[in-house]
Amino acid sequence: MGEAAQLYLDGDLRGYAAIARHAEDYTLLPPNGGGARSGFDGSDEAVEWTAANFRGGQVELEVFKTYASGDLAVVVAVERQAGTVGEVPEQDWSLRITLVFRRDQTGWRLMHRHADPLVHGINSGLFAEIARGEHAS
Repeated sequence: MGEAAQLYLDGDLRGYAAIARHAEDYTLLPPNGGGARSGFDGSDEAVEWTAANFRGGQVELEVFKTYASGDLAVVVAVERQAGTVGEVPEQDWSLRITLVFRRDQTGWRLMHRHADPLVHGINSGLFAEIARGEHAS
């Protein structure tokens, strides 16, 4: 998981996808908010966008808890990462993540990822502003 996160931060979407095999019914709650997304986008456009916007850094995975039951497994962790994303100079981009995996006949596949940047916590005033959509783009 840490290696996959490093490949993504380095802008290597194809390398990431080769390691983090996604289920066909994969869902994502992205770290920048918005609605849930269905399916993993490995298109040429997504590969180009990722390479242009994620330009390297360092990743360290801190696993908080894991759960498994039958063909399902859940990982709760923090991706400690610092890097250059978009036009923002190198900074902390750490994310709280929850990953859900499902085992099928070919092995384990990532079926859901929920990520948010609230590693450092925020006060209730800022939380309320975000909940009201005051910082939406």
